[in-house]
Amino acid sequence: MAHPDAAARARNIALELRSRGYQAFLVGGCVRDLLLGREPEDFDVSTSARPAELLAMFPGSLAAGAKFGVILVPGDGFSIEVSTFRSDGVYLDGRRPVGVHFENSPQHDVERRDFTINGLLMDPETGEITDLVGGQFDLHARLIRAIGNPFRRFEEDHLRMLRAVRFAARLNFRIEEETFAAIRASAAAIERIAVERVRAELERILTEGGARRGMELLSSTGLLDHILPEASALQGLPQPPQFHPEGDVWTHTLLMLDGLQSPSLELALGVLFHDIGKPATFRIEDRIRFNGHVEAGVKIARAALSRLRFSEATIRQVEALVANHMRFIHIEDMRESTLRRFFRLPRFEEHLELHRLDCVSSHGNLRSYHFARSRFLAMPPEARKPPRLVNGNDLIAAGYLPGPEFQKMLDAAEDAQLEGRLASRADALAFLEREFGPPAPPQC
Repeated sequence: MAHPDAAARARNIALELRSRGYQAFLVGGCVRDLLLGREPEDFDVSTSARPAELLAMFPGSLAAGAKFGVILVPGDGFSIEVSTFRSDGVYLDGRRPVGVHFENSPQHDVERRDFTINGLLMDPETGEITDLVGGQFDLHARLIRAIGNPFRRFEEDHLRMLRAVRFAARLNFRIEEETFAAIRASAAAIERIAVERVRAELERILTEGGARRGMELLSSTGLLDHILPEASALQGLPQPPQFHPEGDVWTHTLLMLDGLQSPSLELALGVLFHDIGKPATFRIEDRIRFNGHVEAGVKIARAALSRLRFSEATIRQVEALVANHMRFIHIEDMRESTLRRFFRLPRFEEHLELHRLDCVSSHGNLRSYHFARSRFLAMPPEARKPPRLVNGNDLIAAGYLPGPEFQKMLDAAEDAQLEGRLASRADALAFLEREFGPPAPPQC
């Protein structure tokens, strides 16, 4: 969400510009969100003032894209983007024009923007709306419609196809028919976009609300085949009905995405990828089986997320979510030491939530979830990983020679400690002597 002072700062900038004889409006997403009663993420100003004039008026501003007519006017811990009215030249790279022409009125400026709902202008004094592209009608009709020719808009910037999906998912709008058809026809062009830009849009689709709707639209527009073909492979893949009465793997995954509430990026990706190994391991034996789908899923998730250049920290957490999501089946039979080690997983709450969503989106049996949650909440952090009673130095002091057995000995002692069978260093050393034998006598 926008900084609390951003709205006032943007209005003051626009009013200052008007006081000097320039045209100036609030523009874009902030106007859309204000009209929808939503909290804007940021505030932008559009004006007839040229970049050099803006830089002179607002000392300390940054020429973030001055040749495109964009500067950043700093606030206290935030910035307001101020752009000069412009029309764009030709686009050669599917991202930005080779040049721009500064304009004296907003008409051409709004006509170069992406969607009608993002092309509205607001008077900074009165709040009156100037609508040159039919954006108010589409807001009321709950439509995402490209401004002008949709094929041209998407040829100018291929990423706009993903933005259409994101806005439709987050706002629960429909994509207008001609705009939708243009996306389907142009979907392959998304592969020309830098993966970092694609990844950023995918992150927002999964975490801003409407993740299920977003994935459905990515699929129906054909974009999913080019961004995440691994997820497309889930569609139509049957599952054993006794465990998954809801239907195929794609339906199950969509139901889980639908249940996300303000998720972290890692949890959302964990949900999307938790069964990603099933297409590769599908077998029909006595029933439908997916033997080894967890191990396959970990590898597929890493490959896909690496391709999209997610951070290593994010990839590791998603790998952990995929790798451990089936362990809850056996949680009531786990030894105490195994249970405590399980609870030690970083961000275990995300593992719990993924398991809950997995259950409610399939068989509906939450017994293992309630057992795990109650035990986890009842176990303080220090009980999950208390200081070890013995370490390698203790073993050496007791006369054991360092070697491959050391880690096995330390793990065995920790397991016994976690199960409450050992309470002191002396107990641990005596236990190890019983289990692994006494230290070797010193050599002369």
